[in-house]
Amino acid sequence: MRKVFNIILSLLFILTLGTSSVKGLNNLCKVEFIILGTSQDAGSPQIGINNDPAWGNVSSRNTATSAALINRHTQDRYLFEATPDIREQLFRLDKISTSLNGQPLGLSGVFITHAHIGHYAGLMFTGHESAGTNGLNVFVMPRMEKFLRNNGPWSQLVDYNNIEISPLAEQVAIELFGGITVKPYQVPHRDEFSETVAFEIKSSNKSVLFLPDIDSWEEWSSEYGHNLQERVSAVDLAFLDATFFDDNELPGRDMSKIPHPRMVETMEIFDNLPESQKDKVYFIHLNHTNPARFSTSTAYKDIIERGYKIANSNDRFCLD
Repeated sequence: MRKVFNIILSLLFILTLGTSSVKGLNNLCKVEFIILGTSQDAGSPQIGINNDPAWGNVSSRNTATSAALINRHTQDRYLFEATPDIREQLFRLDKISTSLNGQPLGLSGVFITHAHIGHYAGLMFTGHESAGTNGLNVFVMPRMEKFLRNNGPWSQLVDYNNIEISPLAEQVAIELFGGITVKPYQVPHRDEFSETVAFEIKSSNKSVLFLPDIDSWEEWSSEYGHNLQERVSAVDLAFLDATFFDDNELPGRDMSKIPHPRMVETMEIFDNLPESQKDKVYFIHLNHTNPARFSTSTAYKDIIERGYKIANSNDRFCLD
C-alpha cells in the first residue's frame, strides 16, 4: 500500500508542476509547449566564427529559435518558425511525440513570425528536392504571404502545393483543433520583406507569449499600443527576445544602431515586479556573441540571481 501511495503522490506532484519545465514528462501531459532552439537565426556557433568554443564542445551548440505545440487529445503538432535547423528539430520532436494524423511531416501547421532567415528558411526542405510535402499549412501575415507567393524559390512551394498558405490577421485569434487559439501581435522590427509578429498561444488552462524578435519595447508601446508588462501579465509563460545582453557586446561597433532590447534593459522592466511575474520570463534568440549563452559566465549568473531564466533546447512546458 505504501508503494501505491508513493506512486500516487508522485503523479500528483507532476500534475501540480503546471507551467514548469519538465524533462521526461512523456504522455502525462496532453497539451505541451516544447522549445526546439534558442539561438539567433544563424545558430551557435555561427559560420566563420572559428574561435567559438562551441566548435569543440558539442554541448555548447544550439539551433535557431523554434518551438512546437503538441495536442495529444487531437494528435496535432504545430511548429513555430521554420528554421534552417528544421531537420534536426523535427527529429528531436519526433523523439518526444510522433503524430498519427497523417499530416505532412506530422505537422498540422507551421506558424512563422517574419521573413528573416532563421524564421522561415527551413521551408526549403518542404520542396520536391527534399520532403516534397503536400499541402503543409503555413500560417502567415499578409506581407509574409505576398513574399512567399511572389518570390522564388518560395513561390514554387506554393505552385507545387508543397505548402498551403493559411492567412493570419493582426490580433485576430484563430482556433485550432481542441480549442487551442493562436493570436498574432505585430511588433516593430526590421521589416524589409514582411511584417513581424509575436504569437500568444492559449489552451483551455494555460497561455504562452512567443516573441523571438523585436526592435524596442518602447516602440511596441508607442507605435502598436502594447505594454510589455501588461502582455506578460496576461500569460503564464513569456519567451522573449534576448539577442544581445548589453551594449558592450560588439567591440568596434556602435550598438545604438543595432536594434533589439538588451537583456539588461528587459530585466530592469520587471525587476520591481512580484516574483510571480518575473518567474514567467524565459529568454530566447541569443546571438552567438551573447555571453549568457554560457552557464559559467557572469552574465548568466546575474540573470539567474535576478530571478529570470534562459530557455534551453528540449525544455518542455505542460499547458494542461
